[in-house]
Amino acid sequence: MEKRYSEMTEYELKNEIARLKEKARKAEQHGMINEYAVLERKIAMAKAYMLNPDDFPPGETYEIDGSPGEYFKVEYLKGVFAWGYRLSSPLKEEALPISMLIKKSNINEK
Repeated sequence: MEKRYSEMTEYELKNEIARLKEKARKAEQHGMINEYAVLERKIAMAKAYMLNPDDFPPGETYEIDGSPGEYFKVEYLKGVFAWGYRLSSPLKEEALPISMLIKKSNINEK
């Protein structure tokens, strides 16, 4: 039976991330775009469990990893998910793993 990411040690998470990256590389080489996207999401989730949610306070704005120029404002956290909205679509609430948030200095809201 597989462990949940929340039950894994940092060492186990690092091994899982390495395993997933290898699978993602192979999926990309074989043109399996959907499989690649699923594996990338799993990697982001595993990485989120290695971070401290307290380092992502509500009210802060972050750039979204993998989406240059796209910013996300955190309203609240639930586990390793930051709930909030993209500045480009403030009426649509969504959740992102905290590993997808990049702290940038001097981000100004429009």
